[in-house]
Amino acid sequence: MKLVYVFDAYCGWSHGFSGTLREVVSRHPELPVEVVSGGLFTGSRKAPIREFGHVQGANAKIARSTGAEFGDGYERLIADGSFVMDSDAAARGMTALRQAAPERAAELATDLQRVFYADGLSLSDASTYRKVAGDAGLDADAVVAAFEAPGAQAAAEADYRRAAELGVTGFPTLLAVDGDRVAVLAHGHATADDVDRRLATLRKA
Repeated sequence: MKLVYVFDAYCGWSHGFSGTLREVVSRHPELPVEVVSGGLFTGSRKAPIREFGHVQGANAKIARSTGAEFGDGYERLIADGSFVMDSDAAARGMTALRQAAPERAAELATDLQRVFYADGLSLSDASTYRKVAGDAGLDADAVVAAFEAPGAQAAAEADYRRAAELGVTGFPTLLAVDGDRVAVLAHGHATADDVDRRLATLRKA
């Protein structure tokens, strides 16, 4: 059995799930974790944040429900409404980080969300991946090269297909995958205890 975490780095509820994900991973070192980018803001949904009028209210709800923090850097970034959330770029970055340290993919996914939602760093900028990689002790040059590589978009799109094949329609979704069996452990908000109860039920089945 392994865990598959399907998220989008620009999804506030995925940011809210970061604490749960880290706790689940720490409780279950025996379970490998595959991280898949879902592609929330792609195509016509790549638009200035002002066009998503619900963002501030949604973030307040996420903070209340999960304890997730939205930092001053993030508030400054989105203040004038012109910032464009581009999930293609974020997915390319996630594949680059995952390639550098596949066994740390869950940790790196939460790191990526933190630098956006706390520090206000754009996930379209190579410098952001240089920082995340450097802070994680990875080869920052290699990560940036992978982010900018000609095949990076194809890798991102492969993630989107993987999410669709798993039947995921919203983020975040945490799955348990055992051979052909796929079970949902969490969708949206859940605690580590919630996930543990579902895992225990699955293991008894």
